[in-house]
Amino acid sequence: MGSARIERLVTSGTFSLDGGTWEVDNNVWIVGDDAEAIVIDPAHDAGAVADAVSGRTVVAVLLTHGHDDHIRHAREFADMVGAPVLLHPADLMLWQAVYPGAAPDAEIADGEPFSVAGTELVALHTPGHSPGSVCFRLQALGTVFTGDTLFAGGPGATGRSYSDFGTIIESIRSRLLTLPAETVVNTGHGDSTTIGAEAPHLQEWIDRGH
Repeated sequence: MGSARIERLVTSGTFSLDGGTWEVDNNVWIVGDDAEAIVIDPAHDAGAVADAVSGRTVVAVLLTHGHDDHIRHAREFADMVGAPVLLHPADLMLWQAVYPGAAPDAEIADGEPFSVAGTELVALHTPGHSPGSVCFRLQALGTVFTGDTLFAGGPGATGRSYSDFGTIIESIRSRLLTLPAETVVNTGHGDSTTIGAEAPHLQEWIDRGH
């Protein structure tokens, strides 16, 4: 027990929404030990993620939100490793844009705990970047996985469909900046940061509007 660790894999591909497509690098987060793991957002390259977890039981595939760069290869990866895919139901319309007529294996509920390798991730519903955006707090390791809700330097993008700036600010203010300052913020793209490094800038983000 207590041997859980966090691994980061960076994969590359594209993100498409509202008629545009962008090249993007995604962080894939693996939480577990030598026997089992949870995978957060297995983006772009199912084979590379499967290689990274090789030999381990994948307990679940947790999706931070439904944008296609995060989910397009989630089903393929989950099938490769025999794991369920979970998504917050408020992002079902984004899922169905990628997987018409299909549903995730289960829904993520606010406050829901997910156990792996003797530790626990707890889902925090943080709408704004998308209606069903979720962060996962791993209190034992002093970490929160924020997907595209909070980055080093501010909130995730809210200029596209189904997103709202006021909503993401309230999610960050009430659900994330209330965590201990030393909490490491492991993001969906780019470098990690800490709650303490980001918290003083909340008013700047509000003033600039993104």
